[in-house]
Formats: sequence, C-alpha cells, structure tokens
Amino acid sequence: MAFLKDGENLFVIDLTYITALETIDPLVAPHTAFIERNYAAGLFLASGAKVPRTGGVIIARGRSVADIEDLITADPFHMAGVARYKITEFIPGNVAAALK
Repeated sequence: MAFLKDGENLFVIDLTYITALETIDPLVAPHTAFIERNYAAGLFLASGAKVPRTGGVIIARGRSVADIEDLITADPFHMAGVARYKITEFIPGNVAAALK
C-alpha cells in the first residue's frame, strides 16, 4: 500500500483522559504541536477528539508497538500523566481506492 513502507503496519492509538478537562485544556496547544510534528514526519495519518470529549484517537504508521510507545513518550499528555494510551497494531487487508 502506497502509504506504508516495507515493514510498516498501522496503529490505532486510543487516548483516554484520566483527569478533569480543566487539567487537560492547558496542554492542548503543546499536544497539538506534537501531533503536527508527527504529521510532518509522515507518521500520523489521522487524528481527532472523541465524542464526547473523553480523549482522542490517532491513526499512525510504524514498525512496532515499541516504536509507537517510544513516540508517545514525547506527547505532552503522556509527560503530564493525564491520559492512558491503548495501542492496537493492525495489518490493513483492505483500503479505500483513494489510499492505494
């Protein structure tokens, strides 16, 4: 698939806030900068807030869960300990024509 390099898979990074939004809100701008850096690096493919606002979801590409875990350590939400992360790796068996 054109958007994956050899040896890469896709990852769903599911963030769940573990503190009040009043604690999250001051970290949104630095978190957004983290997200933008990873789009620029070609690692993030999609991202956004959950509805209701209990966290967020990121679709990333990478080589291993360990690589994604390392990447997440730079997220200001992670550094502040305000979110829990669940990482699910998957091999895309089918994609929309626009992604081929």
